Order: sequence, then structure tokens, then C-alpha cells
Amino acid sequence: MANAEAMRSKDEMRECIDNCLACHRVCLETLADGLQRGGKHAEPRHLRLLMDCADICDTSARFMLRGSDLHSRTCFACAEVCAACADACEKMSDEGMMKACAEACRRCEESCRRMSGGVMPQPVNPEAAQRAADLPA
Repeated sequence: MANAEAMRSKDEMRECIDNCLACHRVCLETLADGLQRGGKHAEPRHLRLLMDCADICDTSARFMLRGSDLHSRTCFACAEVCAACADACEKMSDEGMMKACAEACRRCEESCRRMSGGVMPQPVNPEAAQRAADLPA
């Protein structure tokens, strides 16, 4: 039974890596498309979100590929960024590159949520996290 669970886990991780790499690619393609189209597609906030999503997807894939024990943390962040990017792309348009980007982001979000366990693990250094939380906004 443990062997089947380990195999499923490897399959889930492989799927998550593939989804992250695909989302990375589609976000960069959507960024290029937006720059070419101009207008609302080239708004700085939207372009930054596409770049953020591409970067965190690439980072998460690399953490998993090298077997980092911290991959659940990058996957958690990746799921959050992918959700925001998908929302933005869905609001922009329901066709073409925006639709493809939203779909890739949703797939990546779902698989990263599974890899992260759905919740952010406790910080490595809880005291430092508390000090940061106590700082004025």
C-alpha cells in the first residue's frame, strides 16, 4: 500500500511540474500577446501579474524537480498567484490567449494546492514571523 501511495505522489508531483511549466509558458506567451495588442491587454498591473505568475510557476517547478523539502511553500504561493492571474485573465476576455492563460493557471493552481496541502505550513522560524507581524503597516 505504501508503495502505491509513493507512486501516486510521484505521479502527482510530475503532473504538478508539467502544469507549472505549461503555465509558465502560457503566461509568457500571453504577456507577449498583450504587449502586441496594447490597450487594456498591456496595462502594467496585468503585465506584472503575468510576469509574477510565470516566475512563481518556474520557481515551483524547479523546487519540485530538484526534490526540495520546501516545495510545498512555493506551491502554496504558486497556487495563490495562479488564482489571481486566472481571475484577471477571465475578466479580460473569455477567448484566445486570455482563455488559454486562465485555463493553464487554473490547472496549475489546482495541482499546486494539492502539492502544498492547501494551507501554508508553519514558518521555519515562528519568532521571526511574529516579529514581522508586529511591525506597523
